[in-house]
This record gives sequence, structure tokens and C-alpha cells, in this order.
Amino acid sequence: MAVADSGVGRSGQAPDLLIAGAGVAGLWLTVKAARAGLSVLLVEPGNPGCGASGGFLGALMPHSPERWNGKKDFQFKALVDLEEEVARLESETGALCGYRRVGRILPLTSERGRAAALDQIADARTNWGDRFSYEVHHAPERSGWPDMLRAPHGVVHERLSARLSPPGLIGALLSSLAVTPNVELRLGVGVMDVIPGEHKARLSDGSMVNYGHIALANGVDAFPLIARAAGLPANSLGGGVKGQAALLDARASPDLPLVYDDGIYVIVHENGHVAVGSTSEREFDDPVSTDGQLDEIVKRARKLCPVIKHAPVIRRWAGVRPRAIGRDPMLGPVPGAPNVLAMAGGFKISFGIAHRMADCLVAGITGSAGPAIPQSFAVEYHAAKAAGKTAAN
Repeated sequence: MAVADSGVGRSGQAPDLLIAGAGVAGLWLTVKAARAGLSVLLVEPGNPGCGASGGFLGALMPHSPERWNGKKDFQFKALVDLEEEVARLESETGALCGYRRVGRILPLTSERGRAAALDQIADARTNWGDRFSYEVHHAPERSGWPDMLRAPHGVVHERLSARLSPPGLIGALLSSLAVTPNVELRLGVGVMDVIPGEHKARLSDGSMVNYGHIALANGVDAFPLIARAAGLPANSLGGGVKGQAALLDARASPDLPLVYDDGIYVIVHENGHVAVGSTSEREFDDPVSTDGQLDEIVKRARKLCPVIKHAPVIRRWAGVRPRAIGRDPMLGPVPGAPNVLAMAGGFKISFGIAHRMADCLVAGITGSAGPAIPQSFAVEYHAAKAAGKTAAN
């Protein structure tokens, strides 16, 4: 196949930043880079948000407040900042993201769990501050949310967690790009390979594009690209975990807090629909089909929260979420690959931190002040994990 070598976007010049992937990570990065004055070419082989960002859970939950570290601090600040970020986005575009800080309830099923929760009250006060309380109650504030039979030792009720509508946020980010002159969105084409020494990328349509920097934010597909750019085995840095979720027409009050128990999420959205999920499947045959595992999740969610006991399921979803080998997201420069950046592996927390991850990369490109990248996010950290796993095998 003949390879075109235009090296440019529609503007006639190589973009300052080429971004692979128009999920929540790539879209936030495009918005932030454009605000900083960078020219951006965003490429996506499918439709925006068609991969792991295409679900409807939208849970924005913090890590537990004890044993504080850089990762937890990064996520905490991201969850706090997101409220203002969403407000700005909605003001600029007129789109609604379905954001609300509703808090979260965690049922306590043992006396040991209750004792651990009581110990975490002081940790939350120290690390979250006075704005977001972390309380232990003998019973939930609202009857049936959750069922007390599922919380025999009371509940934790924390006020930091929030939720948003993933389709709403994706739509708002796209609306922002539509009125930004220094952005080109190219659908139906993806990044197939990166040539770091030449600052070029080969696209799936056979063309070659020059770039100032390239950011690999294309979910599971980012891992082999990052690995090859770093001189590592293609499958060494991460893979996909399938998740399934359901949407119920419950007509529930939108101010109800999230409920989370033993891997089950129950989340009320602004329109009264309730999202429940999710599975975490390492092995699967079809990445986008739902099956009996989701039926079991829905059954457990109905027992957990009787308010949704008879609510009909109106939508089912399945997709593959990217999980880096080091468990934490993968963010920042790729070692041995000049101007190649990673933004992948957010797994279950991408919607809560993608805007802050984007700030890190934009600051690195422009030389401006930005958030520090936690050590456990660095590509070198994940590469070390991969090397250790290889040695163990």
C-alpha cells in the first residue's frame, strides 16, 4: 500500500499535539490543550466516546482516606476541581453534564468493618478537610437506600462523592471543540504506529502525520503503542477488563447518594434513571455483549436498594476498560521516546481525573506550572512492574 506523507492537518501545518483517542481522556486533553493555545489534531477510529467512555455509570468516588499517598491526593484534588470544571464547560457550551455532588453510602456488614470505618473518620478530616464529612451512622438517612438488612452494622455516609452523565460530559466536551478554531477532529482513523525519532505517526488510512508532541489516550489500544515506543514487548504494559452495566427506569429522586457495596454501584441520575453495575471480567469472548453476569448484578442491586426492585431495565451496556499493569493510570513522558506522552489506564476512575491528567500533560508541553504526576502514574513505574512480572515468569 502506498503511504501518503502529508505530515499535516487541514491547517497545512503539523499540529503542536496529535492525540489518539476521543474518549473522555482524549477529549479533555484536546480542550485543555486548545485553551493553552496549542494546535491539536484529534483522531478516533470510531465515534467519540464509543469505547470505555461510552457507558452510563458516571460514579465519581474517592479512594479511602487512610494511608494517604500521592495517588489519593491527586484523585482527591481532581474530584474537588471537577465541579468547577464542569460548571465552566456547561457555561461555555450550554450543554448539561448531569453533575451533582450527592455523596456516597457504604453499607457495613460486620463489626470489624464498622470499627475500621470509625477509625477512618479522623483520616478523612485530615486528608479531605472540613468541607467533606465522613460519618458512620447506625442506619441510612432514607428508608430502603440501602436496605438495612444489607447493612446490619450501619453505614458510612461520606459527602465527597459525586456523579455525572458520561454521555452528557462527552457531548459537552465535543460542543466545546466545535467552536475552537485550533482543533481538528478526524473520525474514522486511528494511530497505528509512532516513530519517535522522526516525530511522525502512521495512521490507519495509510497517511503519515508529523507532530510536535503525541499523546496516546486511546484506551486499551494505547498500551501496545506506548510499549513499542518505549522498546518493550507490545502486551507488557496493560490490557482490558470488561465491564457490564444496566440502566433502570426507576423515577428515583436525583439527590439520592450513590450506594456502593461489594463491587455493586447504584447511581441515580438527574432524570431519575438508575445505573447499576458493574462486572470486572479479565476473560471474555465478546467485549460488547451482555449476559447472565449482568443479570446477577441487577438482581443484587435490587436487593441492595429496594427502591429499584421493580424498575424495568431500559438499557444494557458492555465495554472494555483499560487497566495498566501497575493498576494506577499511566501518565506522562514515555522513556526513550522524545515528545511521546501516555494518558491511559484510568480503568474505573477516568471520568473523575481525566481533566487533571490533561493539565499535567499540557503543563509539560508548554513549560507552565501544573499538577505533579504521582510516581505510581509514571510510565517508568509501570515498565518496572512489567519487567518484574517478566522476571517472575
